[in-house]
Amino acid sequence: MYLADSRSTKPAVAPDTRPGRRPAVPGTVLALGAVSLITDISSEMVTAVLPLYVVAALGLSPLGFGLLDGINNGVGALVRLAGGHLADRGGRRHKVVAGLGYGLSALCKPLLLLVHGLPAIGAVLAADRTGKGLRTAPRDAMISLATRPEHRGRAFGVHRAMDTTGAVLGPLAAFAVLRATVDGYDAVFAVSGCVAALGVLVLVLFVPRRITPGSAPTATSETAARGAGHSPADPTLRDALALLRRPGLRRLTLCAALLGLTTVSDSFLYLLLQRELRLPAHLFPLLPLGTAAVFLLLAVPLGALADRIGRPRLFLAGHGVLLLGYGLVLAPLRGAPVAVAVAVLVLHGAFYAATDGVLAAATAGAVPAEHQGAGQALVGTGQALARFLCSLAFGAAWSLWGGRSALAVTAAALAVSAVVASAALRTTGEAAV
Repeated sequence: MYLADSRSTKPAVAPDTRPGRRPAVPGTVLALGAVSLITDISSEMVTAVLPLYVVAALGLSPLGFGLLDGINNGVGALVRLAGGHLADRGGRRHKVVAGLGYGLSALCKPLLLLVHGLPAIGAVLAADRTGKGLRTAPRDAMISLATRPEHRGRAFGVHRAMDTTGAVLGPLAAFAVLRATVDGYDAVFAVSGCVAALGVLVLVLFVPRRITPGSAPTATSETAARGAGHSPADPTLRDALALLRRPGLRRLTLCAALLGLTTVSDSFLYLLLQRELRLPAHLFPLLPLGTAAVFLLLAVPLGALADRIGRPRLFLAGHGVLLLGYGLVLAPLRGAPVAVAVAVLVLHGAFYAATDGVLAAATAGAVPAEHQGAGQALVGTGQALARFLCSLAFGAAWSLWGGRSALAVTAAALAVSAVVASAALRTTGEAAV
């Protein structure tokens, strides 16, 4: 039954590291992309209907939804460090830890059928995000380890493109279920749970347990291996936190957190567009499709572009694109609402294509192979915690001042943050990130 594990004695990637012999995108990356594609169908089915469900059906205020959305970002961040650290220990248990995360999220989807109040929904979302927090760093570490450094931008782009295919199909599935059933929300949650279980099965069957690094060992791992003729000792939590002493990783983490503080969550952006354009409720699940479709089209070419021009540079440019999107929402162009909505969603998708996988690829170049899980977790945790705070602040600002005023303040803060981050990352060479 466990096809991938039964082959774990063989390298997941051919040991020959000579240029031209190893594919730019290894099979391990494609297998992980398939898992993410299926899982994202499940997750986006819920994400597509959740804002309208809790605000319209359950009557929560924007501040209440901000709390729920903050849980989506914040709780997962609190366990990312633990997930990355555990994955690096015991001879790289990346698949085991990732599998626990995927399994926990799959169990949470059907539980949404049973809960209705804010505390109960918050608890289920917290458990679901715990699963996401556990799996994200090990998954990105496996992609980093399986891919040669010069191709990491492209590999992460391919993975994110497959992941985003699920983000396209998820809202479509939610839309179809809502139109075809009487009690649509419950049906969406039930179908989502079944799809999530399929993603866990694909992980177990097709992702190898151990990944052979796609490049020559770093100086750190070479020294450790020569010390006693065996594998390096398990990294400790102190070793993981000490990674922040590396200037490149420290700057990357701080800049990701700073920009995350001024990044409005997808759900709030879609709610604002829906209210500004007065779209029918049953069309709301289709709004993420614009973002996802552009992300899907641009993830691979922008990942390859990042490999050529520098990942920090493209990461910053992506936030500039996001700022343009905020400006369009705020602009008084109400004579062509559909065109404005399409333009905003195109810019939103381009922002993700230029930042999501690119940040992970930059992180992979800043840490040694034996700390890939912890390194990905540190940067991801900083960014996710910042977005958690942004969701809380934006929800409160919306309740006090209204959505447009809240977005205007956030856009101004993003412009300032981008200037500061640009100055910080300008001193970080590509060799370090």
